[in-house]
Amino acid sequence: MKVVVFAPANNVHTKKWLDYYNEQGIETINISFDTHRDEEDRSNWEWVKTTYLKVKFPNKLAYFLTIPELKKILNTEKPDIFHSHYISSYGVMGALANYHPYVVSVWGTDIYDFPTKGILNKKMVSYALKKADVICSTSEAMKHETNKYTNKPIEVTPFGVDTNVFAPLNLNRNKDIIVFGIVKTMDESYGINYLLQGYARFKETVGPEKYKKTHLKIVGGGPLLSELKQLAQNLGIVEQTTFTGRIPHGEVPAVINEFDVFFVPSILESFGVAAVEAQACEVPVVVTDVGGLPEVMLDNETGFIIPMRDADSISQKMEFFMEHPEKISEMGKRGRENVMEHYSWQENANRMIKIYKRILEGEVDNIE
Repeated sequence: MKVVVFAPANNVHTKKWLDYYNEQGIETINISFDTHRDEEDRSNWEWVKTTYLKVKFPNKLAYFLTIPELKKILNTEKPDIFHSHYISSYGVMGALANYHPYVVSVWGTDIYDFPTKGILNKKMVSYALKKADVICSTSEAMKHETNKYTNKPIEVTPFGVDTNVFAPLNLNRNKDIIVFGIVKTMDESYGINYLLQGYARFKETVGPEKYKKTHLKIVGGGPLLSELKQLAQNLGIVEQTTFTGRIPHGEVPAVINEFDVFFVPSILESFGVAAVEAQACEVPVVVTDVGGLPEVMLDNETGFIIPMRDADSISQKMEFFMEHPEKISEMGKRGRENVMEHYSWQENANRMIKIYKRILEGEVDNIE
Protein backbone atom coordinates (compact mmCIF):
# COMPACT_ATOMS: atom_id res chain seq x y z
CA MET A 1 0.00 0.00 0.00
CA LYS A 2 1.23 3.49 -0.87
CA VAL A 3 -0.34 6.49 0.87
CA VAL A 4 0.01 10.20 0.25
CA VAL A 5 -0.61 12.27 3.38
CA PHE A 6 -1.37 15.81 2.24
CA ALA A 7 -0.98 17.74 5.48
CA PRO A 8 1.26 20.32 7.21
CA ALA A 9 4.66 18.70 7.76
CA ASN A 10 5.40 20.69 10.93
CA ASN A 11 2.19 19.74 12.70
CA VAL A 12 2.52 17.33 15.63
CA HIS A 13 -0.64 15.44 14.58
CA THR A 14 0.67 14.94 11.04
CA LYS A 15 3.92 13.56 12.44
CA LYS A 16 1.98 11.23 14.68
CA TRP A 17 0.27 9.70 11.64
CA LEU A 18 3.59 9.45 9.79
CA ASP A 19 5.18 7.71 12.77
CA TYR A 20 2.42 5.13 12.79
CA TYR A 21 2.52 4.46 9.04
CA ASN A 22 6.30 4.13 9.22
CA GLU A 23 5.99 1.60 12.05
CA GLN A 24 3.54 -0.40 9.93
CA GLY A 25 5.92 -0.41 6.95
CA ILE A 26 3.49 1.54 4.78
CA GLU A 27 5.13 3.50 1.97
CA THR A 28 4.09 7.08 2.74
CA ILE A 29 4.65 10.43 1.07
CA ASN A 30 3.94 13.56 3.08
CA ILE A 31 3.16 16.42 0.72
CA SER A 32 3.11 19.77 2.49
CA PHE A 33 3.12 23.44 1.60
CA ASP A 34 6.63 24.76 2.16
CA THR A 35 5.21 27.36 4.54
CA HIS A 36 4.64 24.40 6.89
CA ARG A 37 8.15 23.01 6.56
CA ASP A 38 9.33 20.67 9.31
CA GLU A 39 12.76 21.66 10.58
CA GLU A 40 13.23 18.46 12.57
CA ASP A 41 15.27 15.51 11.29
CA ARG A 42 13.08 13.06 9.35
CA SER A 43 15.80 10.55 8.44
CA ASN A 44 14.60 8.09 11.10
CA TRP A 45 11.52 7.32 8.98
CA GLU A 46 12.47 4.45 6.68
CA TRP A 47 9.10 4.38 4.91
CA VAL A 48 8.29 8.10 4.77
CA LYS A 49 9.50 10.71 2.34
CA THR A 50 8.58 14.39 2.25
CA THR A 51 7.79 16.68 -0.67
CA TYR A 52 7.12 20.39 -0.37
CA LEU A 53 4.94 22.52 -2.64
CA LYS A 54 6.37 26.00 -3.11
CA VAL A 55 3.95 28.74 -2.03
CA LYS A 56 4.92 31.71 -4.18
CA PHE A 57 3.61 34.55 -2.03
CA PRO A 58 2.45 34.90 1.61
CA ASN A 59 -1.27 34.52 1.03
CA LYS A 60 -3.46 31.43 1.12
CA LEU A 61 -4.63 32.24 -2.41
CA ALA A 62 -1.16 31.08 -3.44
CA TYR A 63 -2.20 27.55 -2.46
CA PHE A 64 -4.24 27.38 -5.66
CA LEU A 65 -1.07 27.89 -7.70
CA THR A 66 0.37 24.67 -6.27
CA ILE A 67 -2.31 22.44 -7.78
CA PRO A 68 -0.46 21.65 -11.06
CA GLU A 69 2.60 20.50 -9.10
CA LEU A 70 0.39 18.49 -6.73
CA LYS A 71 -1.25 16.76 -9.68
CA LYS A 72 2.15 16.01 -11.19
CA ILE A 73 3.38 14.36 -7.99
CA LEU A 74 0.22 12.29 -7.64
CA ASN A 75 0.36 11.13 -11.25
CA THR A 76 4.02 10.19 -10.84
CA GLU A 77 3.70 8.41 -7.48
CA LYS A 78 0.28 6.87 -8.18
CA PRO A 79 -0.61 6.29 -4.49
CA ASP A 80 -3.29 3.78 -3.54
CA ILE A 81 -4.79 6.32 -1.13
CA PHE A 82 -4.70 10.11 -1.27
CA HIS A 83 -5.53 11.53 2.19
CA SER A 84 -5.84 15.23 2.98
CA HIS A 85 -5.97 16.58 6.52
CA TYR A 86 -7.58 19.94 7.41
CA ILE A 87 -10.33 20.59 4.94
CA SER A 88 -10.23 24.39 4.60
CA SER A 89 -6.78 24.35 2.96
CA TYR A 90 -5.26 20.97 2.21
CA GLY A 91 -8.70 19.43 1.80
CA VAL A 92 -9.84 21.93 -0.81
CA MET A 93 -6.55 21.77 -2.76
CA GLY A 94 -6.66 17.99 -2.62
CA ALA A 95 -10.18 17.98 -4.01
CA LEU A 96 -9.10 20.22 -6.89
CA ALA A 97 -6.33 17.74 -7.73
CA ASN A 98 -9.12 15.30 -8.64
CA TYR A 99 -7.26 12.14 -7.61
CA HIS A 100 -9.07 9.09 -6.23
CA PRO A 101 -9.57 7.31 -3.92
CA TYR A 102 -9.66 10.52 -1.92
CA VAL A 103 -9.97 10.63 1.89
CA VAL A 104 -10.36 13.88 3.80
CA SER A 105 -10.15 14.44 7.57
CA VAL A 106 -11.69 17.43 9.32
CA TRP A 107 -9.68 18.68 12.28
CA GLY A 108 -11.59 21.38 14.12
CA THR A 109 -11.59 25.08 13.25
CA ASP A 110 -11.58 24.09 9.57
CA ILE A 111 -15.16 22.85 10.01
CA TYR A 112 -16.37 24.74 13.09
CA ASP A 113 -15.09 28.16 12.11
CA PHE A 114 -13.91 28.49 8.49
CA PRO A 115 -17.22 27.78 6.65
CA THR A 116 -19.10 30.21 8.88
CA LYS A 117 -16.96 33.15 7.70
CA GLY A 118 -18.66 33.63 4.35
CA ILE A 119 -20.52 31.97 1.49
CA LEU A 120 -17.32 31.33 -0.48
CA ASN A 121 -15.75 29.50 2.46
CA LYS A 122 -18.88 27.41 2.87
CA LYS A 123 -18.86 26.49 -0.82
CA MET A 124 -15.19 25.50 -0.68
CA VAL A 125 -15.81 23.15 2.24
CA SER A 126 -18.92 21.67 0.63
CA TYR A 127 -16.99 21.12 -2.60
CA ALA A 128 -14.13 19.33 -0.83
CA LEU A 129 -16.56 17.09 1.04
CA LYS A 130 -18.42 16.33 -2.19
CA LYS A 131 -15.21 15.22 -3.90
CA ALA A 132 -14.14 12.97 -1.04
CA ASP A 133 -14.72 9.23 -1.25
CA VAL A 134 -14.45 8.95 2.54
CA ILE A 135 -14.76 11.67 5.20
CA CYS A 136 -13.24 11.23 8.66
CA SER A 137 -13.86 13.09 11.91
CA THR A 138 -12.19 12.64 15.29
CA SER A 139 -15.42 13.01 17.29
CA GLU A 140 -19.17 12.52 17.11
CA ALA A 141 -19.65 16.23 17.81
CA MET A 142 -17.48 17.22 14.85
CA LYS A 143 -19.23 14.62 12.70
CA HIS A 144 -22.52 16.37 13.49
CA GLU A 145 -20.98 19.73 12.56
CA THR A 146 -19.60 18.34 9.29
CA ASN A 147 -23.02 16.97 8.37
CA LYS A 148 -24.18 20.58 7.96
CA TYR A 149 -22.24 20.63 4.69
CA THR A 150 -22.70 17.10 3.35
CA ASN A 151 -25.16 14.22 3.50
CA LYS A 152 -22.41 11.65 3.05
CA PRO A 153 -21.60 9.15 5.82
CA ILE A 154 -18.75 10.23 8.07
CA GLU A 155 -16.34 7.87 9.81
CA VAL A 156 -15.41 8.68 13.42
CA THR A 157 -11.71 8.00 13.92
CA PRO A 158 -10.78 9.19 17.44
CA PHE A 159 -7.38 10.74 17.81
CA GLY A 160 -6.01 8.66 20.66
CA VAL A 161 -2.70 8.88 22.52
CA ASP A 162 0.32 6.66 22.91
CA THR A 163 -0.32 5.20 26.35
CA ASN A 164 3.32 4.19 26.65
CA VAL A 165 4.37 7.83 26.34
CA PHE A 166 1.44 9.42 28.18
CA ALA A 167 1.51 7.42 31.38
CA PRO A 168 1.88 7.97 35.14
CA LEU A 169 5.55 8.62 35.99
CA ASN A 170 5.26 8.53 39.77
CA LEU A 171 7.29 11.71 40.17
CA ASN A 172 8.68 12.66 43.56
CA ARG A 173 6.48 15.71 44.18
CA ASN A 174 5.50 17.92 47.08
CA LYS A 175 2.33 16.25 48.33
CA ASP A 176 1.37 19.31 50.37
CA ILE A 177 0.71 21.41 47.25
CA ILE A 178 -2.19 20.78 44.87
CA VAL A 179 -1.23 21.77 41.33
CA PHE A 180 -3.95 22.78 38.89
CA GLY A 181 -2.76 22.93 35.30
CA ILE A 182 -3.40 23.22 31.60
CA VAL A 183 -1.35 22.58 28.46
CA LYS A 184 -2.82 24.55 25.57
CA THR A 185 -2.10 27.27 23.05
CA MET A 186 -2.79 30.68 24.55
CA ASP A 187 -5.74 31.33 22.26
CA GLU A 188 -9.22 32.73 22.83
CA SER A 189 -10.80 29.40 21.86
CA TYR A 190 -9.46 27.69 24.97
CA GLY A 191 -11.01 29.92 27.63
CA ILE A 192 -7.87 30.27 29.73
CA ASN A 193 -9.06 33.65 30.99
CA TYR A 194 -11.92 31.81 32.72
CA LEU A 195 -9.41 29.47 34.36
CA LEU A 196 -7.55 32.47 35.78
CA GLN A 197 -10.79 34.08 36.94
CA GLY A 198 -11.84 30.79 38.52
CA TYR A 199 -8.55 30.56 40.41
CA ALA A 200 -9.01 34.13 41.68
CA ARG A 201 -12.49 33.24 42.97
CA PHE A 202 -11.11 30.09 44.53
CA LYS A 203 -8.61 32.28 46.38
CA GLU A 204 -11.45 34.45 47.73
CA THR A 205 -13.52 31.41 48.76
CA VAL A 206 -10.95 29.28 50.57
CA GLY A 207 -8.88 32.07 52.10
CA PRO A 208 -5.13 32.79 51.95
CA GLU A 209 -3.94 29.81 54.01
CA LYS A 210 -5.54 27.14 51.82
CA TYR A 211 -4.89 29.12 48.65
CA LYS A 212 -1.14 29.06 49.31
CA LYS A 213 -1.29 25.26 49.35
CA THR A 214 -2.17 25.30 45.65
CA HIS A 215 -0.51 26.36 42.42
CA LEU A 216 -1.74 27.05 38.90
CA LYS A 217 0.61 26.08 36.06
CA ILE A 218 -0.22 27.30 32.56
CA VAL A 219 1.82 25.69 29.80
CA GLY A 220 1.87 26.86 26.20
CA GLY A 221 2.66 29.77 23.94
CA GLY A 222 0.40 31.75 21.70
CA PRO A 223 -1.04 35.16 20.82
CA LEU A 224 -2.67 35.81 24.20
CA LEU A 225 0.27 34.88 26.43
CA SER A 226 1.18 38.45 27.43
CA GLU A 227 -2.47 39.40 27.89
CA LEU A 228 -3.12 36.40 30.15
CA LYS A 229 -0.04 37.15 32.23
CA GLN A 230 -1.36 40.65 32.77
CA LEU A 231 -4.78 39.26 33.71
CA ALA A 232 -3.16 37.06 36.38
CA GLN A 233 -1.42 40.17 37.71
CA ASN A 234 -4.67 42.14 37.78
CA LEU A 235 -6.51 39.30 39.54
CA GLY A 236 -3.89 39.09 42.28
CA ILE A 237 -2.95 35.46 41.65
CA VAL A 238 0.46 35.94 40.02
CA GLU A 239 2.37 34.71 43.09
CA GLN A 240 0.77 31.25 42.81
CA THR A 241 0.62 31.10 39.01
CA THR A 242 3.35 30.01 36.58
CA PHE A 243 3.35 30.61 32.82
CA THR A 244 5.97 28.44 31.13
CA GLY A 245 5.43 29.53 27.54
CA ARG A 246 5.68 27.00 24.74
CA ILE A 247 7.49 23.72 25.45
CA PRO A 248 8.55 20.90 23.09
CA HIS A 249 5.82 18.30 22.63
CA GLY A 250 8.14 15.61 23.95
CA GLU A 251 8.13 17.31 27.36
CA VAL A 252 4.34 17.38 27.68
CA PRO A 253 3.89 13.96 29.40
CA ALA A 254 6.31 14.89 32.19
CA VAL A 255 4.63 18.28 32.66
CA ILE A 256 1.16 16.72 32.88
CA ASN A 257 2.52 14.38 35.55
CA GLU A 258 3.29 17.44 37.67
CA PHE A 259 -0.43 18.28 37.81
CA ASP A 260 -3.03 17.02 40.26
CA VAL A 261 -5.96 18.25 38.17
CA PHE A 262 -6.01 19.18 34.47
CA PHE A 263 -8.43 21.89 33.32
CA VAL A 264 -9.77 22.33 29.78
CA PRO A 265 -12.05 25.42 29.93
CA SER A 266 -12.47 25.63 26.15
CA ILE A 267 -15.22 27.54 24.37
CA LEU A 268 -14.38 25.75 21.10
CA GLU A 269 -12.99 22.22 20.95
CA SER A 270 -13.31 19.63 18.20
CA PHE A 271 -12.10 16.53 20.05
CA GLY A 272 -10.17 16.99 23.29
CA VAL A 273 -6.81 15.28 22.85
CA ALA A 274 -5.35 17.24 25.81
CA ALA A 275 -8.01 15.76 28.09
CA VAL A 276 -7.21 12.28 26.79
CA GLU A 277 -3.48 12.82 27.37
CA ALA A 278 -4.13 13.94 30.94
CA GLN A 279 -6.34 10.94 31.71
CA ALA A 280 -3.68 8.63 30.27
CA CYS A 281 -1.29 10.11 32.85
CA GLU A 282 -3.82 9.34 35.63
CA VAL A 283 -4.67 13.01 36.11
CA PRO A 284 -8.38 13.84 36.56
CA VAL A 285 -9.81 16.39 34.13
CA VAL A 286 -12.31 19.22 34.40
CA VAL A 287 -13.68 20.05 30.95
CA THR A 288 -16.39 22.27 29.52
CA ASP A 289 -19.47 20.87 27.79
CA VAL A 290 -18.16 21.89 24.37
CA GLY A 291 -17.56 19.95 21.16
CA GLY A 292 -15.98 16.54 21.65
CA LEU A 293 -14.83 17.12 25.24
CA PRO A 294 -17.81 15.38 26.92
CA GLU A 295 -17.19 12.33 24.70
CA VAL A 296 -13.65 11.69 25.90
CA MET A 297 -14.25 11.55 29.66
CA LEU A 298 -16.75 10.20 32.17
CA ASP A 299 -18.49 12.82 34.26
CA ASN A 300 -18.07 12.25 38.02
CA GLU A 301 -15.76 9.30 37.28
CA THR A 302 -12.66 10.62 35.49
CA GLY A 303 -13.34 14.25 36.38
CA PHE A 304 -16.14 16.73 35.80
CA ILE A 305 -17.99 18.40 32.94
CA ILE A 306 -18.84 22.05 33.63
CA PRO A 307 -20.51 24.85 31.63
CA MET A 308 -18.26 26.96 29.44
CA ARG A 309 -17.42 30.56 30.39
CA ASP A 310 -18.14 29.72 34.04
CA ALA A 311 -15.40 30.83 36.42
CA ASP A 312 -17.55 29.93 39.43
CA SER A 313 -17.75 26.27 38.36
CA ILE A 314 -13.98 26.19 37.91
CA SER A 315 -13.55 27.61 41.41
CA GLN A 316 -15.96 25.04 42.86
CA LYS A 317 -14.09 22.12 41.27
CA MET A 318 -10.78 23.42 42.59
CA GLU A 319 -12.31 23.56 46.04
CA PHE A 320 -13.75 20.05 45.62
CA PHE A 321 -10.35 18.52 44.91
CA MET A 322 -8.79 20.43 47.80
CA GLU A 323 -11.46 19.11 50.17
CA HIS A 324 -11.41 15.58 48.69
CA PRO A 325 -7.78 14.84 47.77
CA GLU A 326 -8.48 11.11 47.68
CA LYS A 327 -10.59 11.74 44.55
CA ILE A 328 -7.49 12.86 42.66
CA SER A 329 -6.01 9.37 42.70
CA GLU A 330 -9.37 7.61 42.34
CA MET A 331 -10.51 9.62 39.32
CA GLY A 332 -7.02 9.56 37.83
CA LYS A 333 -6.87 5.76 37.80
CA ARG A 334 -10.36 5.57 36.29
CA GLY A 335 -9.25 8.06 33.65
CA ARG A 336 -6.40 5.88 32.47
CA GLU A 337 -8.75 2.90 32.31
CA ASN A 338 -11.05 4.99 30.11
CA VAL A 339 -8.23 5.87 27.74
CA MET A 340 -6.91 2.32 27.57
CA GLU A 341 -10.40 1.11 26.68
CA HIS A 342 -11.36 3.75 24.10
CA TYR A 343 -8.47 6.03 23.09
CA SER A 344 -5.32 3.97 22.70
CA TRP A 345 -3.46 5.43 19.71
CA GLN A 346 -2.52 2.06 18.27
CA GLU A 347 -6.14 0.93 18.19
CA ASN A 348 -7.47 4.26 16.92
CA ALA A 349 -4.82 4.57 14.20
CA ASN A 350 -5.49 1.01 13.08
CA ARG A 351 -9.08 2.02 12.37
CA MET A 352 -7.75 4.25 9.60
CA ILE A 353 -5.76 1.37 8.11
CA LYS A 354 -8.92 -0.73 8.09
CA ILE A 355 -10.74 2.07 6.26
CA TYR A 356 -7.95 2.23 3.68
CA LYS A 357 -8.14 -1.53 3.13
CA ARG A 358 -11.90 -1.45 2.69
CA ILE A 359 -11.56 1.35 0.16
CA LEU A 360 -9.05 -0.72 -1.82
CA GLU A 361 -11.34 -3.74 -1.60
CA GLY A 362 -14.18 -1.70 -3.09
CA GLU A 363 -16.20 -1.57 0.11
CA VAL A 364 -16.40 2.20 0.54
CA ASP A 365 -20.15 2.13 1.01
CA ASN A 366 -19.87 -0.58 3.68
CA ILE A 367 -17.30 1.00 6.00
CA GLU A 368 -18.36 0.57 9.59
